[in-house]
This record gives sequence, structure tokens and C-alpha cells, in this order.
Amino acid sequence: MGDIPIRRQEPTFVRSATRLQALPEIRSWIMQPGVLLALVVALGFSARFIPGYASTELVIDQELSRNHDGVLNAVAMALYELFGPPGGAILLAVICLSLLVVRRSPINALAFGSVTAVGWLSAQLIKVIVERPRPNPALLADPLAPETGFDSFPSGHVCLAVGMAFAIYFLARETSSKRPAVAFGIAIVVLVALSRLYVGVHYPTDVAAAVVTSSAAVLFYCGLWNRYLSGVVVRMRFLEAFGPLPTQQPGEIHGTGHSD
Repeated sequence: MGDIPIRRQEPTFVRSATRLQALPEIRSWIMQPGVLLALVVALGFSARFIPGYASTELVIDQELSRNHDGVLNAVAMALYELFGPPGGAILLAVICLSLLVVRRSPINALAFGSVTAVGWLSAQLIKVIVERPRPNPALLADPLAPETGFDSFPSGHVCLAVGMAFAIYFLARETSSKRPAVAFGIAIVVLVALSRLYVGVHYPTDVAAAVVTSSAAVLFYCGLWNRYLSGVVVRMRFLEAFGPLPTQQPGEIHGTGHSD
């Protein structure tokens, strides 16, 4: 009999530092996200062009605006800034630099940053296609941050929160922190979504569509990362100056990466 090959086990630190080499992946990683995004676009056009749709939704924003509270105002505006374009970019950069420099995990830093960014930027694609007007601040009792324009659908703040929630879960899914990470991610998404309605800059449909939009984008990106991008990163050996890189392909370490 020939010798049975023994698969080399990476040291614990290396396995931790390369945890995001392979991301969880659904089987139909192109078709299912594509269908979801098509449904989102259809919903967006319905919300924009069906008579009475916006005015019906605006009732929720108006009710929240009439019942503003000092503490809730502060929380809502903090989330407004933290998950807005400047704040979101700084927050993401800090997390990725922490993974790169402190945790010495270049592949985790790149995967975390790209997953979050894809979820976040997916909002811009749908905004350009749908061009739904934002709620009219003149119709609100207390508009905290009046915004105008044709970029209401979907919410970019919520897309960022969803993308980051996925990235946090991916980082923690093989650890004892998996459940807390899921709970934290859901809580952040819910809080950011509610804050967008509370501030009065989005309709309920906008924040709901953002959850689906960002999720679809991340699910598609996971398949793309596993098949193409992860292998490219592994071959960028100069990144070893920041921390360890795996010497094997994603499937050899983590299996196929599929999840049902």
C-alpha cells in the first residue's frame, strides 16, 4: 500500500488569522442574489410611481417626528453620523487597520473590509436606478436632519450596517462568539433602520429594501471571493509583512464553503 497523505494542520494562530480565506456561500450564489435585486428594483419603482404609496408610508415618519425625545434624538443623530459616508468610512478603516496591524490578519482585514464595502455600495447602484425622492422635510413636525434629493431608496446607512453585520458574523462564526455576533449584528441593523425613520430621511420601504439589497450583494460577493479573489490575495506574498497568509487554497483548508 502507498503512503496515505496527511493534510498539514496550520498552527492555531495562522488558522485564526486566515479565518476569512473562505466565506460561507449559498449554492446559487449568482441567480438567487440576482433575483433578490430584481425584486428590490421592482419594489422601488412601485414605491416611486404608485399613487398614494409615499403618502401612506410618510404617516409613520410623521408620527415619529411628532414624538421626538431628547435622548432618542441624540442616539439617532449619533447613528446618523457614524453610519454616514464619512463616519462609515472611518469606522470601517479603523476595524480593518485593527485586523491588519493589531491582529496581524491581512486576509481577514481585506475580506472584512470588502464584504462590508460591497454591502454598503450596493445601495448606490439601486439609488441610481430607482431615484426615489426623499420624504419632504416640510411635512415633518421636527426634521432632525433635513435632506432632499432622489436617493431615498434604499437606505445607504442600513446597507452599511447589514454589510458590517455579515462581516462580523463571518469573523466570529467558527468561535464561541458566534451567537453574540449574530445578536449584535441584528441589533445594529434594527437600530440604524429605526433611526433613519426617526430622523425622517427615509420611508419604511427604503430601510426594508436596504436589508435585502445589502444581503444579496454580500451573498453574491462571497461566491466571487471564494472562486477568484481569495486566491489572488493568497498569492500576494508581500502581505506576509503584516501577518501570516495561508499556503493552501480555500477548499483545501475550509472545505467547499457552501451553506444551505
